[in-house]
Amino acid sequence: MSNRPHPNALIWLLVSVAIIALDQWSKAWVLSSLPEYQPIPVIEGFWNWYRTYNTGAAFSFLSDAGGWQKYLFTALAVVISGVIAYWLARTPRRDWRTALPFSLVVGGALGNVVDRLIHGHVIDFIQWYWRDFYWPAFNIADSAIVGGAAAIILFGLFQRKPASDVRTGAGE
Repeated sequence: MSNRPHPNALIWLLVSVAIIALDQWSKAWVLSSLPEYQPIPVIEGFWNWYRTYNTGAAFSFLSDAGGWQKYLFTALAVVISGVIAYWLARTPRRDWRTALPFSLVVGGALGNVVDRLIHGHVIDFIQWYWRDFYWPAFNIADSAIVGGAAAIILFGLFQRKPASDVRTGAGE
């Protein structure tokens, strides 16, 4: 048996880098191509491109707080990303059910941090709606955060428990 430690899951942070790159590329496209506050139909009756800005967090939480929230949300994202990176350092590389969702959350959180630091707000541009109900506009970083969080919850709910060994009581 080898005493070498198993490689950790920090390599999964490359997924985070890819999310940040895709998010920033998409926002550069939005800034160069879409008018502000004007819906551009993608799928009529369901999906628009809609360039808008969010100085708050999800669902515009604290968006009218006067500016200090930019620093709060930036600090929270950096601290949470650091904690997740620490967890990834302690997670086996092969444990994709942990590593992938965590990497999505980090990429999304840091993608929005880049916006806050460069622009002072987050650029949103995906608008879904049905009749008179409009879901708040969002972006690729937001999608990565939600997808990662959903996967953390789902994989946590359906995680296999270790089989107990009747002879030794292990696994209980």
